[in-house]
Order: sequence, then structure tokens, then C-alpha cells
Amino acid sequence: MENTLFLNFFLLLFLLLLRSNAAKGAISVGVGVGGRGGIGVGIGIGNGGSGGSNTPGSSVSNLNNAFTALQAWKSAITDDPLKILDTWVGPNVCSYKGVFCSNSQDDNGIATTASTESSVVAGIDLNHANLQGTLVKDLSLLSDITLFHLNTNRISGSVPESFRDLTSLRELDLSNNQLSGPFPTATLSMPSLVYLDLRYNNFSGQLPDELFNKKLDAIFLNNNNFVGEIPENLGNSPASVINLANNKLSGSIPFSFGFMGSRLKEILFLNNQLTGCIPQGVGIFTEMQVFDVSFNSLMGHLPDTMSCLQDIEVLNLANNKLSGELPDVVCSLRSLLNLTVAHNFFSGLSQGCSRLFNLGFDFSDNCIPGRNMQRPQPECSGIPGGSLNCLRIPAPKPLVCATLAATLSNHANSSYSSSP
Repeated sequence: MENTLFLNFFLLLFLLLLRSNAAKGAISVGVGVGGRGGIGVGIGIGNGGSGGSNTPGSSVSNLNNAFTALQAWKSAITDDPLKILDTWVGPNVCSYKGVFCSNSQDDNGIATTASTESSVVAGIDLNHANLQGTLVKDLSLLSDITLFHLNTNRISGSVPESFRDLTSLRELDLSNNQLSGPFPTATLSMPSLVYLDLRYNNFSGQLPDELFNKKLDAIFLNNNNFVGEIPENLGNSPASVINLANNKLSGSIPFSFGFMGSRLKEILFLNNQLTGCIPQGVGIFTEMQVFDVSFNSLMGHLPDTMSCLQDIEVLNLANNKLSGELPDVVCSLRSLLNLTVAHNFFSGLSQGCSRLFNLGFDFSDNCIPGRNMQRPQPECSGIPGGSLNCLRIPAPKPLVCATLAATLSNHANSSYSSSP
């Protein structure tokens, strides 16, 4: 009875408004009767007014989708020792712990007025929540989310293919979990993504070529089980940080590495199964601060172009099969804070490097005559990779770093034109 009176009241109100505002624009009314007897009425007045209607793309519709997504994910969480999800109750998802909302924007990119009704879920930050469970495909309903941080939990299984629908996502951090399966290709279909962190999981298989064609600024894939060769198009990546450490990658460092953008600050290849030479193009990266290729099977002499790494702070070449004399061009780098060349086959030190020998830099377990803590002579009688022909581009002494890019480019072009 009360429901009928209530509905009649709003219908009467509508007729009055229709009569008094006919000249002011369209009026729309939505009436919904819930399965439990509840009645919801939404009235929108004026051109384009959405009112309380759940039209696709509206804030109310997006919040309803977020509620569906988060409740589906909550049901897939099997352990929540910190009781974080106890707050995930009711339709007001903006009050959930770890869920962050922001005001929605109109078609011109202008924020709407601050209210729950005009909000959208813009971020999820559940770092160190210690949640156990899986990801669910329904999370792709979070169409406005720009940040998804799930660092240090116990999330297992795979990344749903539906994640490709997270078209607004800019930061995805799934690090330090128990995720598995091949590289999650759904991340390659996220047009806004700039930060990708998958480290410390159990992902396996080969790295897709498309990864290095994306406009990512940071790529963290270390401490997984990736295998195979690093894609040849590595040099296409515009990233400033790339970490491929502690996997099972093999083959050589791609030649295109020397043609990456100058924005590269850190690149880590350590603890893989890489062979071959350190590319001559390493000198391109005049702003690089960290270069770590330790614990691989790299061979040959160090390229002279290393003298161009004037901003390098950490240079770790340890535990490889590198040989020849350790040159001044390495030991005289002006910003060098940590140089490690231990466990190689270097057979001599330049005068500049000799000065660093007593300054805490690690030169142990090489083949340097007259120095302590070197390899026994039988190990130094046959240098690994003696027949390896590492590319060494003739350059004036001292090397003019400003012309290095042009020199490498000309050499690459001549190599390609002469190849069958």
C-alpha cells in the first residue's frame, strides 16, 4: 500500500513538472522495482541529463560495474589475515579499504562536482595485504582504473585475458606473488600502460616481441622463469628501466640494444645464460647509471665505447668469461661508484685501473699477473672465447662519444647491405 502511494506521488510530481517546464527541455523518468519490493525513481531534467539512469559510461553505471567486479574478486580470495576485505561490504565501493575513487570527467575532460554519484574507481592499492587467492575476469569491468598495485600478496593462477579491456590502466604491479603461466599477453593490449612490474613470480616461456614495441617507461620481469633469447627488437623500447635479471634467458644481447633511446637509465641482465659479446653500442647510453651483466657467460674484450658511460654509477661485469686488459676507459669513468669485474679472465690492468685495485673495487679471481686472489695458472692458459670475433669499431683516440651514434649507424648499414 505504501509503495503504491509513493509511486503515485512521484508520478503526480512528474506531471506537474512536465506542465511547468515543457519549454525548458526534455524530462526523463526511470522507475525500477527491485525483487525485494524496493522502488527507485530517477528524474533527469534538461538536455542530456542522465539523472539516476544507469546509462552505459555513466558514473553510476561504472560504480555498479565496480561493485560487481570487486565482489566477484572478493569471493575468489581464500585468505585475508589482515581482514582488509571486511570493509568490502555494500554498494559504496569508494569506502572499501585499498580502493580509491576520483571524480569522473565529462566529454571535455572537465571533472564533475565532487560526490559519490559522480565518482569512479581510479585505483586499487593492496600492496603487502597478504591476500591469498586468484584474479578474476570480472576485474576488467573497472574501466576507469589507472593504477592497480598488488605487490607482495599470495595471488596465484594466471592473469585473465579479459585484462586487455583495462584501457585506462597506466600502472600494473603484480610483483612478489605466485602467478604463473606464459607472459600475460593481455598487458600488451593496454594502450595506456607505462609501468609494468611482474617480478618475483613464476611466469615462464619466451618473451613476446611486442613487449619492446610498447611505449613502456619501466619493465620489471626479473626473478621469473622466462627462457629463450631476448627478442631482437629490444632496441625499440623507449623504457628508462629494464630488469630481466634472474631468469633463464639465453643467446646474445641483441645488436639493437645499441640503438635504444637515450632515456635508458638502468638495464639489468644479471644471472641468466647469455653468451657472446657486450655490444659495442653500449656507449650510446651516456646517461645510463646502472649496467649489470654479471653471472652470465659473456666473452671477449670490453668495447672501447664504454668510455662514453660518463653517468654510470654501478658497473657489474662479474662472473663471466671476459678477457683482455681492463682498460683505462672503464676505470676512469667519472661517476663510477661500484665496479665489479671479479671471476673473469682479465689478463692485465691499465695504470688507471691499478689505482682502483686498493680502493675496494673487486678484481679477484682473474688472470692478472702479480696480483693476489687470482685464478690458478692452469685456468688462465686457455682463455674462453679466444676465437670469438667481437665487433670492434675503429675510432679515434680518445673516442669522440658525440660521433658514436653515427659511427654505429654507418657500420650497421654497411653490414646489412653486404649481408646475403
